[in-house]
Amino acid sequence: MSPLAAVSRVFCIFGEMLLKERYTNLARTVEAMQIQIEDSLEYARYFTPTGETPRSLFHLLKQHTVYRNDPPGVELLQSMPTLMENNWWGVRGAGDCDCFTIAAVACCAVERIPCRIVLVGNSTQCPTHVYCEVLDGGRWVPFDLVAPFYGETKKYKYLSRVKVKSKF
Repeated sequence: MSPLAAVSRVFCIFGEMLLKERYTNLARTVEAMQIQIEDSLEYARYFTPTGETPRSLFHLLKQHTVYRNDPPGVELLQSMPTLMENNWWGVRGAGDCDCFTIAAVACCAVERIPCRIVLVGNSTQCPTHVYCEVLDGGRWVPFDLVAPFYGETKKYKYLSRVKVKSKF
């Protein structure tokens, strides 16, 4: 993934509407992700079987996602319906870490699994990866759909946690 803070454009797909805007700052990108999460909730209710645990939800989503880098010079943020049904690449579930995080947070929200967004990288100026953490068994566990296994993620010098809006 291109650095979240260094891209020239943010593409936010809201259902059928495509919004293009110039990159302003990381806070706006996180805000756009939260809007996409909210837009994903109805689809996540349909997609997620009732009673999923964080681990089983990870495996369910892992089976339905395919990693693809963003197009050059673009930060593409896809809602879950777009990721799964009508995405940029025309491949069901194709996206990158921010698209996967949007889907994961939406699914966790419908299952009432507490979660938060985690931005990581080698410096505070340039996060290079995003994933979520879930509260599982009383501890926060990485829920990184780019990683091969539940509870794993790579180590980075910089880490920042972002609270997910409580209205989800």
